[in-house]
Parts: sequence; C-alpha cells; structure tokens
Amino acid sequence: MRAVAYRRSLPISDPASLEDVELPVPTPGPRDLLVRVEAVSVNPVDTKVRQGNDPGGQPKVLGYDAAGVVTAVGSDVTLFAVGDEVYYAGSITRPGTNAQFHAVDERIAGHKPRTLGFAEAAALPLTTITAWETLFDRFRLGADSTGTLLVLAAAGGVGSMVVQLARALTGLTVVGTASRPESRQWALDLGAHHVIDHHDLVAGVRATVPDGVHYVLSPNTAGMIEAFAEVLRPGGEITAIDEPEGLELVPLKAKSISFHWELMFTRPLYETDDMIAHHDLLERVTELIDAGTIRTTLTTELGPINAATLRHAHELVESGHTIGKIVATGF
Repeated sequence: MRAVAYRRSLPISDPASLEDVELPVPTPGPRDLLVRVEAVSVNPVDTKVRQGNDPGGQPKVLGYDAAGVVTAVGSDVTLFAVGDEVYYAGSITRPGTNAQFHAVDERIAGHKPRTLGFAEAAALPLTTITAWETLFDRFRLGADSTGTLLVLAAAGGVGSMVVQLARALTGLTVVGTASRPESRQWALDLGAHHVIDHHDLVAGVRATVPDGVHYVLSPNTAGMIEAFAEVLRPGGEITAIDEPEGLELVPLKAKSISFHWELMFTRPLYETDDMIAHHDLLERVTELIDAGTIRTTLTTELGPINAATLRHAHELVESGHTIGKIVATGF
C-alpha cells in the first residue's frame, strides 16, 4: 500500500522530511478495524513527533486523524461491520493514518456523521476528543454548569471545538482569544460570547469579565502562569494541552487554582478500562453534527495524500497561523 513516512527528523523544507513509501497492508488484531483511508488531517502533534522522534532511518508513518471505510474487522469486533464509514484519531503508539489502509481499535473509533464528507469528518476526531475530555473529564462540567471559560487560541483546532461543545452542552459564558480579524470572526461564528486579543490577556479579560474567569483552556502555557493567576477567580481551574518546559506553578497557590493536563492519547496509550469512552463521545458528537448543533472545523482541503501535499500541510501547521483544520484527501 502507499503511505507517507519519515526516516529522519529534518526541517519540513527538506524534501526528505516526508517521503512516499510502499508498506504492507496491516493485519487487524482481534478488536481492530482495517480502514481504507479516504482523508486525514494534520495536527501539531504530527510536527512535534516528526521533529522530536527520529526513527533512525526506518520509515515511521505519522497521522492522528482519519476518515474512511471499514474493509475488514478483527475476530472480536462488535461495534462495526465491513462497509461502515468511520472517523477516529488512533493511537500514538501505533503506525499513523497517512496510509491507504490503517488498523485501529474499534473502541476509539466512531461512525462518521452522515451529513459530512470524509474530509469534513477527518478534521474532527483528535481536537474533538481533546475538547470533550477537557470540558467533561478535567473540568467535570455538565449541562447545568455556569461560570466563564477562557479559551486561548479559540480559532485553532482544539479551541474551535471547545467553543462549540461548551456552548452546546454547558451553560458557560465563553470568552475566546484571537489576534486577527478573520480568527476573531471565526470564533464568534462558532459561538464565543466574547473574543479578546491575546497579546494583552490580563487587560482584555479585566475589560470583558471584571470579576475574572472560572476556567482556562491553554494550548500555549509557557510564560502564561502569572497571567492565568491574575485572570482566574479563587478556586479556578486550568487545563493545558501543550508541553511547556520548566513550568512554575507556585503563582497559582494563593488562589488555590487547580492545574490539569489533557492528552487525548492517554486512554489508548495505556489501554485503560474505559478506553471505549472515545467511541462513546465520537458517537455523541456524530449525533450533534447530524443534528446541526455543531459543525466541522475544516478550512483547508489539500490533495492527494502524498509526501508533497503533507509537507505543505506541515508547513502550514508550523506557521502557527492556521484557522480551523487542514485536511488531505485521496491517494
């Protein structure tokens, strides 16, 4: 099968940073689906793994979002059948989705929304799972929850889903951050009540929510802890999805602010007893999509799925200026 892989950690400007390769079609395990991949999206994790995990010359396939069609199932599969259209993020410990065929555990896949094409669906899983776990596992929010949520980078992949899910499934007031007119409008269109400029976060929050916020979603935590300590109310909470080095949390102590980590790969990484939660939440999101309650975050569709296309997608993600999600379709 055709696939896109990397053999060395190289700058994305190097033509060898991602290569077209031929690999064997994977054999599904007992709980696996074998999926014919129709579309994949590119996330910051793709660029981080490519830059920081050198495979020593062996081809390593990236890709942590896919939509496609089930072509075979393992002996113990009960949730899906051959011919089903699915979407999922996969596992960081297994070969990625940038291949014609991909094996994924059924417990972390969902049925693709009927109202979306493959490209629109492929934009969703990783950021949706991250957003869902942030709101409902880390912050433990529910339909009756109130307060104010501050979403940094509200026009990014994760921020876009946090805004939508918070508006649809909680009673929170949602304040997003954005710096450009187009990203500000995107966040407002998704449902943010207010959008402020992140370049002066403290002043923006004080002007919009004088009493402070209850929750912060942070994809860019380095150098922000003192600002978070200022804008959060006593007893507030932060969930971070990045990996800042040398993080100092002492400024949060005076207000008894809680700090959470969110990594959507935790459940498949450790094959936790509740790993099927990924399947369950994707099924719920499919219902919300098909009901028109929330929408895809696809903004850029590229093709075909090959090394040149994915190098371009990595360049766009590494620029840090993307709105929504970038998807590649078709081998």
